[in-house]
Amino acid sequence: MAAQVTTIIEMRQDRAKLWEQAKGLHDKATSEKRGFDAAEQEQYDKLMAESDRLKATIDREERFIQEQAELESRATQPPAAGGAESRSKKAIETEEYRSAFFDMMSGREITSEQRSMLQEHRALSTSTSAPGAGYTVPQGFYNGLIEAMKWYGGMRQSRATVLRTASGNPLPIPNVDDTGNKAVIVAENAAAGLGPDPSFGQKVLGAYKYSSKTILISIELLQDSAFDLEAYLRRAIAERFGRGTNEHFTVGTGVGQPQGAVTGAAQGKVGATGQTTSITVDDLIDLEHSVDPAYRGVSQFMFADSSLKAIKKLKDNTGRLLWVPGVALNQPDSILNYSYIINSDMPAMAANAKSVLFGDFSKYFIRDVMDVTIIRMAEKYAESGQVGFIAFSRHDGALQDAGGPLKYYANSAT
Repeated sequence: MAAQVTTIIEMRQDRAKLWEQAKGLHDKATSEKRGFDAAEQEQYDKLMAESDRLKATIDREERFIQEQAELESRATQPPAAGGAESRSKKAIETEEYRSAFFDMMSGREITSEQRSMLQEHRALSTSTSAPGAGYTVPQGFYNGLIEAMKWYGGMRQSRATVLRTASGNPLPIPNVDDTGNKAVIVAENAAAGLGPDPSFGQKVLGAYKYSSKTILISIELLQDSAFDLEAYLRRAIAERFGRGTNEHFTVGTGVGQPQGAVTGAAQGKVGATGQTTSITVDDLIDLEHSVDPAYRGVSQFMFADSSLKAIKKLKDNTGRLLWVPGVALNQPDSILNYSYIINSDMPAMAANAKSVLFGDFSKYFIRDVMDVTIIRMAEKYAESGQVGFIAFSRHDGALQDAGGPLKYYANSAT
């Protein structure tokens, strides 16, 4: 891992050099009060394209290191004890369960002991009660699946609070706004007095059932001893669940599906007439200051990649670009000294679109039920020489919106 860190540092240094060259071109044109000529524009575009390529490589390497560390950390956590459900949860953490599960999924013969272990856990599962239902995935597979889902979308990459629960029972989340209260000085032996009561409420997280849809794998591939079914299914399921849930965590209506962050956010700034596909520096500053300072210390921006392209071109009143690349290890690129998240499900800039979010994303709650099941369908696709797999998982999400921790910028309607 030390070698990987060294490589990342070197790539960040190379990226910093590219940025300095691009910035030099920009500063020269600005000082001469002109735009780029054709040659300068071509050189600038090449430098920024190479910078973006390095950024993608850095993100991939840092993601690998982070996932590896998190998985290793989870592997050292002791399992819970007590009760039939706890024993069942403990069983799926064993290598014996993992081996039996993927032998069965691959179509290989399994022993009666392995079959009994799989069926015993299915009987105790809270989400699979019908005969012939799927089997709960091994704990290690589940952990890897949830970690991999981070990289398909954007909400899980933010500072959103992720809650993992054993069951899908309604989960109340307190919703309190106490930003109006503060301590006061009182005289000795005097009554302390009462301030205004905090504004209490609650959001209740449920558990919406998501389907991966059918994943088809050829019989020949399953029979190939070199084929890693576990890795293939984890990647395919993570991508589908990641994209499906991220859409709802971003723009979900909250009716029959999770409430999205965009849906729950309050208005921070609306663009001036004519700004149907644009944003200004002043707009971003106004959006920043629409969020209470109590939340701004951990705030982030979120927008689509097309919006980032527009924001990268913005300059302050001294001619300096607002966008600043991260150079140090694990230092993110920033706008107004805040990190940002690219979310493919954020609305692109268009008339009346809520195209930029800013605020404390830790007030957005994601709920994952720790009971993912997979069904193997051999007969249904036998004529085409394939085996089908379908996974089910349960999730919900909502913004704890008391106090307005998250605000949006909306483009002008006209």
